[in-house]
Amino acid sequence: MLVNRRSLLSLVTAGVAVPALLRPRLARAADPHETERSAGDAAAKVTVQEFFSLTCTHCAAFAREAFQQIKSELIDTGKLRWVFCDFPLDQVALQAAMVARYLPAERYEPFIMALFANQDRWAFARGVNTTDELWKTAALAGMSRTTFDQAVADDGLRTWILQEQANDQKQWNIDSTPSFVINGQKYAGEMSFDAFRKLVPQT
Repeated sequence: MLVNRRSLLSLVTAGVAVPALLRPRLARAADPHETERSAGDAAAKVTVQEFFSLTCTHCAAFAREAFQQIKSELIDTGKLRWVFCDFPLDQVALQAAMVARYLPAERYEPFIMALFANQDRWAFARGVNTTDELWKTAALAGMSRTTFDQAVADDGLRTWILQEQANDQKQWNIDSTPSFVINGQKYAGEMSFDAFRKLVPQT
């Protein structure tokens, strides 16, 4: 999904100001909701950063059709480490990203994969309240209603996600989702497992 300045500006003008001086990633690691969400061996020779929006249909297709094979053949085998980078394109995706970060780290990946698998139900179905639908999925992941309400009301986390997004867009020139940075080299677009595998340096 293409990113434009208007979509990012709409998030900022909704009540979140992005400071001119952006903090580096993980600067507030003392807050567990702002720490890295990743999968794989920290010592892997290849690191992949995925920039995704939970309401991006291309991100959802990649998650359904390629990621599980990437995980089983490349991540779980120690060949690469995968870092999940929030890049929400609208308020619905931003809220979902906040809720995901309120889950224990080990439940993060299964939760976002569940959101991608059911994207048409909670994000785009007509006549539904997206917050209510998001809560249903969070409850299935073991989140209490109290924690859910805290997540969607956490202005500090909202600001942090948008700051990281602005920083990543500036550093890597992210203009579409999904985008990937593989050992410092940026690639963009939904792709098959085979296409992705060709981009990963041999280890």
